[in-house]
Amino acid sequence: MTREITAEIISIGDELLIGQTINTNAGWMGEQLALIGIRAKRVLTIGDDRQEILDALANAQSHIVLITGGLGPTKDDITKHVLCDFFGTRLVRHPEVEARVVDIFVKMGRDPKDILEVNRAQADLPESCTVIKNDKGTASGMWFERNGKVYVSMPGVPYEMKVIMSSGVLPKLKEKFVPPTIVHRTLLTTGLGESMLAKRIEDWEDSLEAERIKLAYLPSPGIVKLRLSTYADADGTSAHERVDRKAAELYERIPELIYGEGDERLPRVIGRILKERAQTLSLAESCTGGFVSHLITSIPGSSAYFTGGVVSYANAVKMEELGIPSDMLELNGAVSQPVVEKMATGVRTALRTDWSVAISGVAGPDGGTPEKPVGTVWIAVAGPDGVISTKVNFPGTRDLVIERSALAGLNLLRKRLLVAS
Repeated sequence: MTREITAEIISIGDELLIGQTINTNAGWMGEQLALIGIRAKRVLTIGDDRQEILDALANAQSHIVLITGGLGPTKDDITKHVLCDFFGTRLVRHPEVEARVVDIFVKMGRDPKDILEVNRAQADLPESCTVIKNDKGTASGMWFERNGKVYVSMPGVPYEMKVIMSSGVLPKLKEKFVPPTIVHRTLLTTGLGESMLAKRIEDWEDSLEAERIKLAYLPSPGIVKLRLSTYADADGTSAHERVDRKAAELYERIPELIYGEGDERLPRVIGRILKERAQTLSLAESCTGGFVSHLITSIPGSSAYFTGGVVSYANAVKMEELGIPSDMLELNGAVSQPVVEKMATGVRTALRTDWSVAISGVAGPDGGTPEKPVGTVWIAVAGPDGVISTKVNFPGTRDLVIERSALAGLNLLRKRLLVAS
């Protein structure tokens, strides 16, 4: 029987409890643990309170306890002191850590003699811990062991925690506990919501149990990730074969919905296709206000295929820059099939590109009508073979409508590119 290694994550900080800071650390840590075969069984968020921290540490039931937060230089950061109480130790200054803290401030242009004692005190760490170097900040990680358990304390600043986890914690956990090998494969889908997608692949999902494979739905605006996971057999080969076989079946079932795997991003997929074909893209955006352009240009090297775009928010811009007749706007309204198709052909002609995407909609919260309620969006793609368009309706806040519209526009372009291949 596979020996399961479990972990608990304790997130410390009053700012997390009042919503001032979103706890993104716990999700990332859980994901990274799963990749090496360790299951995060509990996440606990508590304030900067001595007794709450002590209780959380004492009540932990897992092999591994990961703690973030409360390691800053100010008086409200009490985690180091509470750890000393829990492990029956004391703070001692580590000269090598102090030298690194000083070096950080010197590189920022500070004179060593002007560095405050409160900053140097970041080198005061529990005597019984193993120090884990922090290459991105002044708060070191701390590794403790007691009764077969491992406790690791790390700063709450995400980019600092991630460096410490990746370089100093995960390799040591894998070496100490030798967790079972787990095989993951994540397929990325767009164009269908979680519930409808689940219905579409219901019988395929039912077949996973016989293969000892678990399926997780990981939804986000406009995207649903399908993660296949299974423990490897002794030789490790069977797990990959089983997962690959079921993934291949999914590609056959929903090829139009799958755009990539792992950490792939839709704008990158589109960029790769355009670059391979030496083709170009332009955009005409109304309700998305340039968000599609942002997604495209967030990919390094996008200048090879992205020419530019027009944010035609006002009707005057639609007429003057994209050549849309005033009577077309008056007759149909800005959020309509004729207008969005003309936006797509207009920007493609103006910027002389192979492909273009146009989006016009009602993002809300105001501006909706019975005929065109908030969330109504028209999308068009123009290319060498003409122009196509589609109408969609997205629920949610203004930000969600914008994000989903942008992804829908990119996905329509992706499908047109595949057809044109």
